[in-house]
Amino acid sequence: MSIAHGPETVVLKPSKPTSLLAALLLHPGTVVSTAYLLRAVWDEEPPATARAALQTCVLRLRRLFAKYGISATTIEAVPGGYRMHNDTETLDLVLFRTLTAQAGTAAGPGEELYRLREALSLWQGQPLANVASRMLQQDAVPALEQERLRVLERVCDLELAAGNCHQVLVDLYESARRHPVRERFTEQLIEALYRTGRQAEALAEYRTVRDRLRDELGIDPGPGLRRLELAILRAEDLAPAPPEATPRAPAARAVTSRAATAGEVPALPPGAAAPARPARAVLPVPAFAGREGDRRAMAARLTSADGPRLVVVSGAPGIGKSALARQTAHEVQDSFPGGVFTLQLARPDGTAVGVEEAAGLLPEPGADRRLIVLDGAAGAWQVLPLLPAAEDASVLVTSRRGLAAVVATHGGAVHRLDVLRSAEAYALLAGLVGTERIAAEPAAARELASVCGHFPLALRIAAGRLLTRPGLSVADCAAWLAEDPPARLALAEEARLSVPDVLGRALDALPAELRAAFLRLGAHAADEDLSAQESESILEQLVESGLLEDGPPGPYRLHDFLRIYARWHVRTHATAAAAAPH
Repeated sequence: MSIAHGPETVVLKPSKPTSLLAALLLHPGTVVSTAYLLRAVWDEEPPATARAALQTCVLRLRRLFAKYGISATTIEAVPGGYRMHNDTETLDLVLFRTLTAQAGTAAGPGEELYRLREALSLWQGQPLANVASRMLQQDAVPALEQERLRVLERVCDLELAAGNCHQVLVDLYESARRHPVRERFTEQLIEALYRTGRQAEALAEYRTVRDRLRDELGIDPGPGLRRLELAILRAEDLAPAPPEATPRAPAARAVTSRAATAGEVPALPPGAAAPARPARAVLPVPAFAGREGDRRAMAARLTSADGPRLVVVSGAPGIGKSALARQTAHEVQDSFPGGVFTLQLARPDGTAVGVEEAAGLLPEPGADRRLIVLDGAAGAWQVLPLLPAAEDASVLVTSRRGLAAVVATHGGAVHRLDVLRSAEAYALLAGLVGTERIAAEPAAARELASVCGHFPLALRIAAGRLLTRPGLSVADCAAWLAEDPPARLALAEEARLSVPDVLGRALDALPAELRAAFLRLGAHAADEDLSAQESESILEQLVESGLLEDGPPGPYRLHDFLRIYARWHVRTHATAAAAAPH
């Protein structure tokens, strides 16, 4: 972090004023609470005189600004904390976000690429490299890196769409090596190699990342990589769509990122006819644990000879809907000689696949029994138009919503998932991390499961942290996560393994009224009657959105982990608005 004034640039030394300045600059134009600043400067051990020392740090920064003639940027004391007014002229972070926003509304891919390249040029080295705050290094730096990597991914998408495969190879080699778990960079690298005539190198890259994921995390490559491998083996044309047809969403590329998952219905180049071929085997979910009753009931329904063979799996974000669907499909696949086909109805960036596009990816009717898995449905509007084409098949749907309109019109069963039981969460950790390591600290493992709220998503993230840090004890991992679970349950290289990202997208998808109601409910104790806090209509809509449980005749219930997230969200995003003078 540095201060530039005219031709002079001053790199600040690691110090408490530098940590304070970083904490303020990370929240430009908003009130940053005193409590947050104290944690940023002193981490978890502020001295008794911390508030007075904080004021001294502010004075030192003001003198530093005056020394270098900086008057446009000031530190303002306001009720509840401090605020710095920054704009595109005074702070690179504001300029970066402004350029990124302008790129999103660009007239064409050329202008978008120019803006994004300009935004990336503002990054110089590791963010906050000279900031000593442990809290900011652990929480803020990964979030900043996520912002940069998302822009870099989009830049590489645009370069590939423009046919600049040779030019982008250097960026992709470096990005894929530095972020091996972020599969999109590897997809782009493999595509660039293949399109420049280096098929053997492209397949070697795929097999390297496949072996790494299996050895280190116990998982297989994602659907995008698997589809890409299949396309290369078939020598399919990966030429991009014309620039004007290039979608904004980074996941919507013709062959590499269409909606059907690998091993089921591989996506095809535009205009290509779908060859008659069976689906490949559905692999089991690594270390899957629990849900035995659900799996038995779902298997019986899907393989039934009589009545509707439709099952809906619903529940909160991160509660394991897709994993349960995949595990069940694996267990019943022998009953479907026509194959098991999975269609992803949500792109990696959270946007919904259009009905027309999804319908085009459904398999053709066949004589043999088939199972179709519709994963990540945004609502009944997305599922209902697809069912007539799948009426000869068994259908398994996952969604945060209950999809009452689907089962009301087509019959079937709904499985509303709750969090894992304590023994199931323990078994999941043991399966992912290793039985011996977990058994060596059983009490700590149960505490870790509790910190994760027994949510499968959070448990897998915690397991990923333990797997990549062999010397980290389970107890130390649990204690560190317990200090700030929502923020720290994130793997920086993959947004899909990030509690703030997954729950944040679910919250952002709500109308403002429901979003505000959910955050208000999070402030209440677990044993309070939520029906007395909000109208029944609001509560029912939150239940339908997957963020609230139960309802009449029983009480409404908010998962403890979602309550913690709601409070964290308010603390980190809404405190400024609440503390600002009116």
